[in-house]
Amino acid sequence: MSAKTILMTAALSALLAGTLAAQQMQQMPGHDHASMNMSMSSGPANEAPATKGYMAANEKMHTDMAVEYSGDADVDFVRSMIPHHQGAIDMARVELEHGKDPEIRKLAEGVIKAQEAEIAEMQAWLKARGK
Repeated sequence: MSAKTILMTAALSALLAGTLAAQQMQQMPGHDHASMNMSMSSGPANEAPATKGYMAANEKMHTDMAVEYSGDADVDFVRSMIPHHQGAIDMARVELEHGKDPEIRKLAEGVIKAQEAEIAEMQAWLKARGK
């Protein structure tokens, strides 16, 4: 497996784990994203500009993924995936702003291109259905 495939798989796994955690939190009484501290640790790492960028992107993504469900699995999937993909774009932009590794920067550029195309496709799908 190539390094790019491994990194992409790891990134998608992390996003999926975050999505599942957010969905579980939504189902727990008394929990909302506005009151959650999305950081996993404290200390100097949380003060780094890149870390702050990732944390902000993550928090926005999880907040925006808290869509009002319609009961239509297709619509609910697409409405949830748009902010999920936007979160990937926002994190990739943090990488481009702060990252140094040329291979990872190239990966981030690819994430932005792919996710923007998929968002456009999903928005068009919703629009075609009057959603």
